[in-house]
Amino acid sequence: MTNSPEIALARMRIDKWLWAARFYKTRSLAAQAIAAGHVKLDGHTVKAARELHVGDRLDVATGEVPWTVVVRRLNEQRRPASEAQQLYAETAESSTRRAALREARQLAPVPGSELRGRPTKKARRQIRGFNEGL
Repeated sequence: MTNSPEIALARMRIDKWLWAARFYKTRSLAAQAIAAGHVKLDGHTVKAARELHVGDRLDVATGEVPWTVVVRRLNEQRRPASEAQQLYAETAESSTRRAALREARQLAPVPGSELRGRPTKKARRQIRGFNEGL
């Protein structure tokens, strides 16, 4: 049995690449995001079966975080995160936009994020008083 050399891919499905590049945990989640319009290829919405080529520009929205990346390599297998990051190059404006969003989240946390566990007896009384006053 001989080891065949790696064959460079010329194209692959966009949902499969998003899964391999670790933007989404499963391929079906990637397909759902594409169908919902969260992924754009060169500024246009696409279908999950659309073929992706090296050099294509993708706009990917994962949750609240928008990414703009350029495809550098294609890989059919899902590899560790350090290797998956080599499949794309993030644009400069995308990285600065993400850094600004990260800083804004740290400066203004989500209301109620400091609450942990069950409410105390005092908090339950306040909740009950608020609900009964309606």
